[in-house]
Amino acid sequence: MSRVLCRATVRFSPALHPRPSSTLSSHYQHFLWSRVPVTSVLGRSFSRSRSLREEESNRKEDELREKARQREQRQVTSGKSAQTLENDRPWHRESSHAQPKSTSPDPTQGDLTKGRLLTTPTRLLKLILPMPFHPKQEHINEPIEGEEQKGETVEPLALLVHPHQPLSYLERLIQAEIPPLRYNGREKLPDIVFRAEADQEESYKKKGRQDSNVASYSGLGHEGPDRKHTTWVRWSGSTEVGDFIRDAARGREFAIVIEGHEKELRVAVPSFKDRTYYMRMHLRRMSREIDAMAKVKSECDQLAHKGAHRLAQGGFAALATWWGVVYYITFHTEMGWDLVEPVTYLAGLTTIMGGYLWFLFISRDLSYKAAMKVTVSKRQNALYQERGLDPSRWEHLVHEANSLRREIKMVAAEYDAEWDEMKDLGEDVKQVLEDEKRKNGGDKKEKLKDDDDDDDGEEAPSRADK
Repeated sequence: MSRVLCRATVRFSPALHPRPSSTLSSHYQHFLWSRVPVTSVLGRSFSRSRSLREEESNRKEDELREKARQREQRQVTSGKSAQTLENDRPWHRESSHAQPKSTSPDPTQGDLTKGRLLTTPTRLLKLILPMPFHPKQEHINEPIEGEEQKGETVEPLALLVHPHQPLSYLERLIQAEIPPLRYNGREKLPDIVFRAEADQEESYKKKGRQDSNVASYSGLGHEGPDRKHTTWVRWSGSTEVGDFIRDAARGREFAIVIEGHEKELRVAVPSFKDRTYYMRMHLRRMSREIDAMAKVKSECDQLAHKGAHRLAQGGFAALATWWGVVYYITFHTEMGWDLVEPVTYLAGLTTIMGGYLWFLFISRDLSYKAAMKVTVSKRQNALYQERGLDPSRWEHLVHEANSLRREIKMVAAEYDAEWDEMKDLGEDVKQVLEDEKRKNGGDKKEKLKDDDDDDDGEEAPSRADK
């Protein structure tokens, strides 16, 4: 406080400073000191001291924040490799029994030391690899001393891949999730090699060596026989994952070799049943719905065709009745042929005009088949609406079921396996799908034929104009 008062007195005007030679009394000097506006001077001094205190507190906060940041940075970069720890991979957790629950048949039969290749409802492949690394391990070729006996490894790694993606893409995914390799004082990404069991024709024959453990393209996968002698071949990274799995299905498993790691990772190969598990389950669910809808549709179609035939028979009965009326009036009444002739002429002309208008309306040939088709379709739509059958839903189910059948047959051709449709579809549903397939194919051919006829009809006037 004394320093503040001293600084305040320095700012006073010279007239207010007491002089030694002055004759003013002490009371008068006290009066002058009491008249000085000390509060304003002290207020400015206090505001300056407050700003100084705020600056000091802000500076201390900045220093503490900088120290905390440096402490965190030292904690992150204190290991041998900053590159490994800065990513803080989420799968680096100590849990050796945390494999995801299998949603499709497990090809490893519960063996946690092997990888799994599962199918998904989206037709992607889910690769689950048990990562044989310690959570604190920074390099593949530098294991943690004294920690190997504890059996602590990172959580299994799950990867989703498309069958049409190359093996090089899968290699990049695995490289991004494993520790780097220490080589000549530098860090590098380890090379990944994919190996599968080879057929005898693809391997070098040696004396006294038995044949390959499985037949070519058996499609058995992990369900195949287990034999002692196995020949392995390395696959190029440009090979598609689906082609690699198809060829590897000749054996029970394939291997993933990681550079710098002594043991290779074995992955059980899915069989034909595993690859088509979700497709067959989906097809079975749709087959039950198609079976229920097919019964209702069959009843409606039968009623519609019967109604159309009754309508055609009613037309013949009307013509026969008209013939009888004309005969009776002509030969058994007094009116005779003089009255009946103009009436029959006008009735016949009216019938011809009505048929011509009908031809203009439907823009098709005036035939029995076309008339029956229009009549049946109208009756069918009315019955479908009455019975609660959705035609668009029916067409969608049939189209999806035939698409699934085609895909399963393609996979069966790749695995060289036989697929029993009766087990998944049933005889009735298979017959319905075959009939709808032929029907849709015939409708498409007729539609293309009609379009060609229309195009020819449009080109004819243009040629005549020329």
